[in-house]
Amino acid sequence: MARLRHSWDLPVPEARALQERLRGRVEARDRIGRVRRVAGADVSYDRGSPILFAALVVLDAESLEVLETASVRVRARFPYVPGYLSFREIPPLLEAFDRLKRRPDLLLADGHGFAHPRRFGLACHLGVYLDLPTIGCAKSVLVGTCREPADRRGAYTALRDGGETIGQAVRTRPGVKPVYASVGHRVSLATARRWILRLAPRYRLPETTRAAHAEVNRLRRAGDVG
Repeated sequence: MARLRHSWDLPVPEARALQERLRGRVEARDRIGRVRRVAGADVSYDRGSPILFAALVVLDAESLEVLETASVRVRARFPYVPGYLSFREIPPLLEAFDRLKRRPDLLLADGHGFAHPRRFGLACHLGVYLDLPTIGCAKSVLVGTCREPADRRGAYTALRDGGETIGQAVRTRPGVKPVYASVGHRVSLATARRWILRLAPRYRLPETTRAAHAEVNRLRRAGDVG
């Protein structure tokens, strides 16, 4: 399938209209295939700085060993506006994605997908744009409410907004805060939860997220590109 094309440098009202138009393309059912390579995506920047550091880190889906890393340092073209972070963060992620030698089979974004005010967060936008199975795994709630999951690994509760289930709070480790799973694209919510747990065997965050987060923070501290 050809990659979706649209402008990223839009006024907020036009960005909102684009989110509302594209959300109908999100597939909330499994269309994945065999997953051999799974990638984590993250973007980091200093508060008030226009410079963004973006990275994709590809791991072997079985061993969780890092196979490949691609990163970029760019100037932001869209302001920091909650609910519209995809317009700020996806352009550098696409640059990093195009530097990968092999396309991953599944991508985890450090952010929300369907659990978004317009049901089209960064994970949805990135997945639809690339036509790639994508999962949203966020560290905090953007919209909606949920009960605290039981304090055991694998426990989860529904994240709901206006009577609609938009994600899940998932306990990856006892005694630590849950993470928030949501559909990105071509992955069901139940499968998203299972993959997050599979990729987080020891820590709160999936290894994909941890690897991408470590890479962008390394770049930000060094001020370079790997």
